[in-house]
Amino acid sequence: MRSRRLALLLMSLVLLLGLGAGLRDRLDAWVDATVLPGLEVAVGVEVVARDGSLLRPFQVADGRWRLDAGPVDPLFLDMLLLWEDRRFQRHGGVDALAMLRAAGQALRHGRVVSGGSTLTMQVARLIESGPTGQWAGKLRQLRLALALERHLGKREILALYLRLAPYGANVEGIRAASLQWFGKEPRRLSPAQAALLVALPQSPEARRPDRFPAVAKAARDRVLARAAAAGLISASDARAAMAEPVPRARRAFPALAPLLAARLLREHPGATRIETTIDPRLQRRAEDLASRAVRGTGRRLSAAVVLADHRTGEILAEVGAADWTDGASAGFVDMARAWRSPGSTLKPFVYGLAFDDGLAHPETLIEDRPTAFGRWQPQNFDRHFRGTVSLKNALIWSLNIPVVKLADAVGPNRIAQALRRGGVELRLAGDAPGLAVVLGGAGVTLEGLAQGYAALARGGRGITLSALPGGAAAGQAPMFGPVAAWQVGHVLAQSPAPHGVRQRVLAYKTGTSYGFRDALAVGYDGAHVGAVWLGRPDGTPVPGGFGGDLAAPVLFDLFDALPSVALPPPPPQALTLPNSALPLPLRRFAAPGEASAAAARPASPDALRLTYPPDGAELERRGPLTAKARGGRAPWTFLLNGAPAAIARPQPWAELPDPGPGFARLTVVDADGASATATIRLH
Repeated sequence: MRSRRLALLLMSLVLLLGLGAGLRDRLDAWVDATVLPGLEVAVGVEVVARDGSLLRPFQVADGRWRLDAGPVDPLFLDMLLLWEDRRFQRHGGVDALAMLRAAGQALRHGRVVSGGSTLTMQVARLIESGPTGQWAGKLRQLRLALALERHLGKREILALYLRLAPYGANVEGIRAASLQWFGKEPRRLSPAQAALLVALPQSPEARRPDRFPAVAKAARDRVLARAAAAGLISASDARAAMAEPVPRARRAFPALAPLLAARLLREHPGATRIETTIDPRLQRRAEDLASRAVRGTGRRLSAAVVLADHRTGEILAEVGAADWTDGASAGFVDMARAWRSPGSTLKPFVYGLAFDDGLAHPETLIEDRPTAFGRWQPQNFDRHFRGTVSLKNALIWSLNIPVVKLADAVGPNRIAQALRRGGVELRLAGDAPGLAVVLGGAGVTLEGLAQGYAALARGGRGITLSALPGGAAAGQAPMFGPVAAWQVGHVLAQSPAPHGVRQRVLAYKTGTSYGFRDALAVGYDGAHVGAVWLGRPDGTPVPGGFGGDLAAPVLFDLFDALPSVALPPPPPQALTLPNSALPLPLRRFAAPGEASAAAARPASPDALRLTYPPDGAELERRGPLTAKARGGRAPWTFLLNGAPAAIARPQPWAELPDPGPGFARLTVVDADGASATATIRLH
C-alpha cells in the first residue's frame, strides 16, 4: 500500500515537473517570439564648447527635448533603484515578489497603493508608448520586459530609462529635466534635486513644480525619507533637503552661440554631437557686450562679433545677433555671415600692397587734395582736405584721397586678389573691382574681415578661421610680405583708443559705410583678432552711427577679457627711418602720370637699368645675391621685395642677402629717383 502511494506521488511529481518544463518551454518560446520595437531612441543634437560644456541642444524631430543622459550623479541612480525597483539587478524583467506585494496591498486597502512595475517594464511601456490600465497592455509590457532582458544588459536598459523617463510637457530624460528645472547637468545633484527627479516621472504632469509645487514637494520628500531610512543619506541631510523649496519656474535650455550652433547643425546633418572651439567664458562676454551695445537705443539695432586666435585659426567666440529671439531687430539673421559694406576697413590692405611694391613707406609724403580719377572725384568723410601728409597719418586719419591714389597705383584687380589670398571674399556690383572697393564699395562678411586682419597679424599669410576643431587651414600664398604687414600693423597700433575705454596696444581700424548703415571695428594683438559690427540687418541707416563711436568701444572691451599679448617686433629688414633719411623715391609719393625724375629721361643713353640679374632670370641659390646696375647717378639704393637691402651705395652694384627660394622682385633707385626693376626666380 505504502509502495503504491509512493509510486503515485512519484508519478505526480514527474507529471508536475513535466508540466512545469512544458510551461517553461512554452514561456521561453513565447518570449523569444516577441517582436521588439526599435531600440534606437533618437536624441537631440548637442553643440558643445571646447571644454565639453553644452552650447546649445536641439529638440528631436517630434519637438521633444530628449538628450543623451551622459554622466549621472550616483546618488540619483541609488535613489531611483531604491524607489522604483530595488531588485532591478536580480530579476529577469518582471519582479514576481513586487507584483504579489502590490496585489496584496490593493486587496487590503481596496485601491492601488504601490505598483509592481519594474524599471524594465516601464522602459517597455515608454519605447512603445503603450497603455498601462488594460490587461492586454499590461500583458504586452510583461512580455516585452522579459524579451528586453534577454536582448539587452541591465546597463542598456537603465540607459533607455534615463533617456525616456517623462518629466512633463515635451521634456523626457534625466538630462533634459535637470537642465530644465535646475539649469545644470545631472552629473552632480544635491539630495533634494536628485529626489525630485526620481519622483516626477511617476506623475509628470500632476507633480510639475511650476504648477503644483506642494504636490511636487510632498512627492520629493517621500523619496528623501525612504533614502534616509535605507541609509543612502543621513537623517540631517534629509531634513535639510526637505527644507529646500522646489523650483517654481522652468529654465530655458542653454543657448550660447545660438546662430552659430544652428548653422553647424545645418552643415552636419546626421550628427548627434558637434564639437567646437568656442570658449564659453569669452562667448558669454561677447554676447553680453553685443547686448549692452544696443540696449536702450530703441533703434532696432543688432550687433555681431567674431573673436579668434590668429595663431591657430580657432574661433573662440562668435555672435550673430544682439538678441537672436528678437524679431523686431531681425535677430534670426546671422550678421557674422551677412554681406555688408566694409567702410574703411579695407584701407590697410591697400597700404600693405603699396609698401610691399616699394611704391611707398609709412613716412612717405602724399598730397591730400581734390583729385579726379576719371569721372570720379572722391571726397574725404568730413569733406575737408589736409594737404601734404605722411602715409602713416593718412591711414590713422582714414583719409580717402591718399588711399585711392595708392589703389590706383597698385591696381584694383591686384587688391581684390590679395584680399582673397587673405581670406576676404568680395561681393562686387559688377564683373571687375573698381577703385571704390577700397572705400567700401563691395560686400564682405564680418568673418571675412576677421580673416583678413588675421593675415595682417600673421605677417601677411592668411588663415581660414574655423569654429570646428582642426578646421583652420593656413593660406598657400601670402597677401604681401612680412615687412609690409608689420608696417601696417605698426601704424594701426598708433591709432588713438576710443574715449572712455582702458588703454591697451591694439592694431585696429574702424569703418563706417555710406549712409551710416554699418559701423565696424576690426583689430588684433599678438595672439587674437576681433571684429565687431553694429547696424540694422535690413540695411536702413543709423544716423550718426560711426564705427569709432559704436563698434570700437565694444572691440576694446572684448580684448579686455583676454590676456595682453604684445605685437611682434619689426622684421630685421624693416626700414624704420624718418622721411628725411629715406631714399629719395620714397620721400614723396608720385602717382602714375605725375612727373618724376625717372620719367624725365626714359630714353637717355645713360638711363638707369639693371644689368644683372636680368628681368625673368632663373638662378640657383649660392649664398648672397649679386646685383649690378648701369647708368643713373650715385648713390644707388637696392631694394629686395620692396624692402631696402643696400642703401646709398657709391658704386652701382651690391651683394644682397639671400631672399630664399621662389620669386623675388629686385629694384635699384638712383639719386634722382630713377628706378629699374627685375623679377627673378631662385631655386
